[in-house]
Amino acid sequence: MISGAAQADIGVLMISARKGEFETGFDKGGQTREHAMLAKTLGVNKLIVTVNKMDDPTVNWSKDRYDQIVEKLTPFLKSCGFNVKSQDDVHFLPISGLKGDNLKEPAKSPGSDWYKGPTLFQVLDCANPPYRDPEAPLRIPIVDGYRDMGTIAMGKIEQGRARPGQQCMILPNKTITEIQSVYVEDDEYKYANPGEDIRLKLKNVDEDQVQKGFVLSAIDHPCPVVQKFQAQLVITDLLEHKPIITIGYTAVLHVHTAIEECTITKLLECVDKQKKTKQKRPRFAKTGQMLLCVIETTNKICVDTFKRTPQLGRFTLRDEGKTIAIGKIVELPKSATEEGA
Repeated sequence: MISGAAQADIGVLMISARKGEFETGFDKGGQTREHAMLAKTLGVNKLIVTVNKMDDPTVNWSKDRYDQIVEKLTPFLKSCGFNVKSQDDVHFLPISGLKGDNLKEPAKSPGSDWYKGPTLFQVLDCANPPYRDPEAPLRIPIVDGYRDMGTIAMGKIEQGRARPGQQCMILPNKTITEIQSVYVEDDEYKYANPGEDIRLKLKNVDEDQVQKGFVLSAIDHPCPVVQKFQAQLVITDLLEHKPIITIGYTAVLHVHTAIEECTITKLLECVDKQKKTKQKRPRFAKTGQMLLCVIETTNKICVDTFKRTPQLGRFTLRDEGKTIAIGKIVELPKSATEEGA
């Protein structure tokens, strides 16, 4: 789910309307909460919320049940950072996957006539992808690499354009290469624009030099490569047996397509929104608090500040397979900013 969301512009959050199932997914620790939070952190700014199983005997296309779910989800999605006031960014609609209601064709089941809005396919067809700068220095986080009559790199162009003959650098290993061919799906193109998922045939590189989490970058404005950075965390839900974050806390960092073990090495400031307090150099931080800290990774990674390149500057921290915090990179070491974009 994480690698898929990192490549997506628009997310479809599937909710069960069946009594008991929605509550289980939405309660603390439920997957509905985690999936929505992960999607936002990984760059999905537009969300279509499909309330499924409206045909279930416990629901029977009840508008009251649908409205109840929308009312519960809306403030939570707002807290995740979604713009719930705009239907372009968050769109709710009732569906039945079993009957096909409101997928491609309008609902025809008994009791569904209260819904007059668009179908899922219509919402997807009308959605506008976010703007990405085609003139900015090239950035392609690599999803995978393999051999097929040469070395192939797969990824999504976050900014810039890719074209045959273009000299590039694969980071963090600083491998110089040239784009030989550009493919979108199965067709070869003269260039590809930002936002497109592509395959690139590269010259003079081996398969092991093209790995998931590496970034194909403009050679004259390379992506910053760091092993530590300053970050702002929102602590969402710590583990019961590890209820606080202290110096030395270890977790797994997910940023664009990269996955790396990391350690929190400094606690700089902690903000408690409920108590409206701010503490410099705290000894620990708890669930619900905002933490400014320094994070160090086991290996070098390609990132940027959220302000400059949001797609490379937002991340998720997970521990024992559970999301414990979402964050954004606010500052890089000076050496990285001088060498990078």
